[in-house]
Amino acid sequence: MKLHNLVARDFRKINRHQALVVPSIVTRTEGILLNLLNIRALIKHDMVVIFDTVHTFGSINESHSHGQFLKDMSERLKGEETIHPSNLQEQSPSNRTSERLTDDLPYEFRALESILIHVISNLTTEMKVHITVLQNILAGLEDSIERVKLRYLLIQSKKITQFHQKASLVRNLLDDLLEQDDELNALYLSDIHAGSPRSGTNHTEVELLLESYYKTSDEIVQTVENLKSQIKTTEEIINIVLDSNRNELMLLGLKFSTGLLSMGAVLYVGALYGMNLENFIEEQNGGFELVVVVSLGFLCALLAVSVRLLKRLQRITMMGVERRH
Repeated sequence: MKLHNLVARDFRKINRHQALVVPSIVTRTEGILLNLLNIRALIKHDMVVIFDTVHTFGSINESHSHGQFLKDMSERLKGEETIHPSNLQEQSPSNRTSERLTDDLPYEFRALESILIHVISNLTTEMKVHITVLQNILAGLEDSIERVKLRYLLIQSKKITQFHQKASLVRNLLDDLLEQDDELNALYLSDIHAGSPRSGTNHTEVELLLESYYKTSDEIVQTVENLKSQIKTTEEIINIVLDSNRNELMLLGLKFSTGLLSMGAVLYVGALYGMNLENFIEEQNGGFELVVVVSLGFLCALLAVSVRLLKRLQRITMMGVERRH
């Protein structure tokens, strides 16, 4: 703290052993404290201090990505090789093609750009993974709606929500920083060290730098929001299909109940005659046939009335059940 002229509260977020914290870019008199996703760093006008938290997470992939970041950052700070932000969504951090551009930015801006490139590249890679997984799940649901697929959709929906929050925080951080002239001027550490600090709106270089990565992060957020919209639409369609299937099952049950009701009325008449009561019909020729015909007629009449009422209930309009006058 004495070496870099900092206070204890500046290290509270940096020392957190958490993978997901609110990102921040804080300017101090002699440095810039960054907390962007898995990168915790202190940028000065002639040096960069990286707080290594990879071992805390214990991930091999994270360690490899962090090592690649340190290597790329070291090469970028020594030379003039940079990567245009428009290529970040088309190339991975390991095999992207660099564009050699003449860069006269100060040391602190080149360090800041290296960190932003790494952060945006990680967001882009993670976004592509989520898109691939969710598109496969949604395509599978179009063929058949199964419990296992719905479970995977729920899990991935939670993950994409967390990723959307993470990307939105990075975008909002850059947006808020672009709105503060004092903070933008405080980023010119080389000028402050030389005794000529910036003032007013004279911060075109850093503004253009941050705007490029703000647009890239905004594209990521918009893509994720479109993906969430597709998930929501799919869930609504699934609910409609399931409701329709439930209605069909209920209708089938009503049809069976109607048939059983009609059959029950006939069985009631048969049960009365089965009690061996004397009613003199059995002594007449054609009595049995008469009872059968009358019972079947009553059954058909009751079944027809029930089916007519059931069809009437099926005709549903926006105002409720359709009524005929």
